[in-house]
Amino acid sequence: MDLVTIVLLLAVVAGVVWLVRNRNAGQARELEDAKADARRWVERLGGQVLNLVGTNEAAKQALADASERYNAAGSQLDQARTPAQARGVTETAYEGLYYVRAARTAMDLDPGPELPPLPGQARAGAVTEDREVDVEGQQYSASPNPSERNAHYYPGGNVAGRPVPAGWYSQPWWKPALVAGAWGVGSALLFSAMFSGMAGSAYADGYSDAMAADMAGGDGGGDLGGDPGDMGGDMGGDMGGGDFGDFGGFDGGGGFDF
Repeated sequence: MDLVTIVLLLAVVAGVVWLVRNRNAGQARELEDAKADARRWVERLGGQVLNLVGTNEAAKQALADASERYNAAGSQLDQARTPAQARGVTETAYEGLYYVRAARTAMDLDPGPELPPLPGQARAGAVTEDREVDVEGQQYSASPNPSERNAHYYPGGNVAGRPVPAGWYSQPWWKPALVAGAWGVGSALLFSAMFSGMAGSAYADGYSDAMAADMAGGDGGGDLGGDPGDMGGDMGGDMGGGDFGDFGGFDGGGGFDF
């Protein structure tokens, strides 16, 4: 092997080493930036959870759900090892802030600035009318407004592949599917009875039509560009990097810092 060949090989090796180090440094910076952004939103959510006190059942339940998201986000942040996982933390914090807005609404307070849409939220739509249904001997109700009867809020989105409209419900019947990743027996009957033909929801044209659209891949809403398979959170949109006007968090009582 002549000297020229040796020099070329050394140059190639040095180039590869430089590229690998550069890439690793870039990934480390991206992770730190994503974690810093997530940490900021988790702290804002924490401020609300600590400063707000529910004055009725609906507000108390919404704040309990917000607190659950706050705890989940904190745990996810500690375990985040990739930018996608860190962005998943940000989304969990945003979901918690939706529950904060719901609690404030239930207490007749200004809900504060709008939040970016969650994945599947636009597709799911919202509860636009009061409904009470009886499914297999169990009574369920839904409403666009909180009440003692409908004290469980859901911000809207896909749960185990089905759109669940945003609204207030008599019980959190979607939670088992959220945990297990699959709906139980009889869920189709509940969806059909509860939402079929409801304007403003994914089921406005009928339950079966909505399911057919989803089977065809129609998730028309709120996919924020994240990696659902590597988030470590409930959902996988990419909220990172967006400050959305830096609204500074809610101030816990009435006004807001913009």
